[in-house]
Amino acid sequence: MKSITLKFIVIPILFFISTGILRSQEAISTAQWQEDLMFLQKTIHENYPFLFKKIDQTTWDAAVKELYDQIPSLEAHEIKVGLTRMVSLFEYGHTQIPFSTLAKEAVLPINLYHFEDGIFVEGIQKEHQSLLGAKVIKIGGMPILEALKAVRPVVPVENDSYFKAYGLRFLTVPSILHSQGVVATYSKDISLTLEKEGKTFEYTLTAVTLKELSRDYGFTIPTESWVSMRQQDTTPLFLKDLNEKLFFFEYLADTKTMYVRQSSVFNDEKETLQDFYKRLFAAIDANDVEKLVYDVRLNGGGNNYNNKTLIKGIMARPSINKKGSFFYIIGRNTFSACQNLTNEIENYTEAILIGEPTAENKNFYGDARRVTLPNSRINAYLSYAWWQDMPQWENKDWTIPHIAVTMTSKDYIHNEDPVLNAALNYTDTGFILNPTQHLTQLFTEGNMEQFEKDALKIAKDTSYKYADFEKEFGEAGYRIFSQGATDEGLYIMELVTRAYPESSGAWYSLASAQEQVKQLDKATENYKKVLTLDPSSTLASTVKKRLAKLSK
Repeated sequence: MKSITLKFIVIPILFFISTGILRSQEAISTAQWQEDLMFLQKTIHENYPFLFKKIDQTTWDAAVKELYDQIPSLEAHEIKVGLTRMVSLFEYGHTQIPFSTLAKEAVLPINLYHFEDGIFVEGIQKEHQSLLGAKVIKIGGMPILEALKAVRPVVPVENDSYFKAYGLRFLTVPSILHSQGVVATYSKDISLTLEKEGKTFEYTLTAVTLKELSRDYGFTIPTESWVSMRQQDTTPLFLKDLNEKLFFFEYLADTKTMYVRQSSVFNDEKETLQDFYKRLFAAIDANDVEKLVYDVRLNGGGNNYNNKTLIKGIMARPSINKKGSFFYIIGRNTFSACQNLTNEIENYTEAILIGEPTAENKNFYGDARRVTLPNSRINAYLSYAWWQDMPQWENKDWTIPHIAVTMTSKDYIHNEDPVLNAALNYTDTGFILNPTQHLTQLFTEGNMEQFEKDALKIAKDTSYKYADFEKEFGEAGYRIFSQGATDEGLYIMELVTRAYPESSGAWYSLASAQEQVKQLDKATENYKKVLTLDPSSTLASTVKKRLAKLSK
């Protein structure tokens, strides 16, 4: 049963509005910084022990102790980043020290976006517009992927989608870049290595204040001083009136489609969600609607008590609530109360989900309380409400789409929307919406030829790229093997190695099972493949011990 506390956490507010007024850095002594850290630790242990879900208390306390010991040798900006890391270790997006705390005084005048083909300069101040549309290769001399890995501990990451949506901005803050080792010295001047029109070059940007940025929902808002890489002659539906309306719908007569974009679960100043839903369903009933496309890819949350009317309205219309007629677009900004909405869509409707995975765990901690550190006056936000729409055993890091579709930099520049196009062009021509269920049925029926054919096809189909079929197939094979059906289990595990030939884990699982049934020559051969693929890993060390034992 859900708490009566309303869900009023909105990520843009937490990330873009400065919270608390810091005392001057000179006024805070080493002892006072350490006192703040101890206050944070004591508060979490006494009032928020339930947050120790993804990290255990011993590990977290060890990280706190390490930071405590480091504080005397750290600069103030490094301590702030360190405190932010401590809160981000819980890996719940609502549990955080806001981005603005670190970025308020110095952030690069650039907006980055992670497209399918890389990380690009999506927007920038006009004086640097020669960089617009360039691909980012390095930051401060560090390759972009290494830089992302370096700053990730500072981000309150729920999953990879959350990091794509909200993590890139952390790459633009000099204090974070220095504290996390991306740059060697702290400076407001940061060098970028970029690639544009086949040429690689370096460019140095000087940080500005956070209030000078012009962006929302992860995209640049063009102004007199800011430019976007997207051509401005037209606007795709998912960005239409984005900063004027929280939600809107439009009937696309040529495809008999009702398109809806809902970018918040809060009421708009001009219209409540309940009134919007009434208008929407009246329009659906008044038009010849064969498809409903409901787009929440930019929806960062709000009040999840607003969801019920929408769900009831869809369930009451079987003509659209059926496979192939109802499409629900999710993405890297789908978070918080909109994750609750997505859970309800999965539970109660026949929607086909399209796009990217959501930024939220299916079940999660939300509704954060502010905790102000006594000396620095830094505000931390700590979640306290557990939202569980799915059974415990069905909880996952995110909701993945049935059909994975992402946007390239060229799509964005030219105002193409491949995600919406996938919904508009979908026809039921044999696409397998539930691959695991499909393969299970084939295996149960003994249709091994079709099972093998479809399994290998699914493993390579990019439409399923967010599904962890390697893990699912491997676990299914080992489960069957452990239950005594050794031949069937070995067959599935061998099939996994064919589908994922570069996976050392798949080869190890197969070799281990073969060793158990005394297929020692095969086990030895496959253990050696693990060493070839991954010679210096922890797994390789285990394999060497296995091989030594088999050679006796």
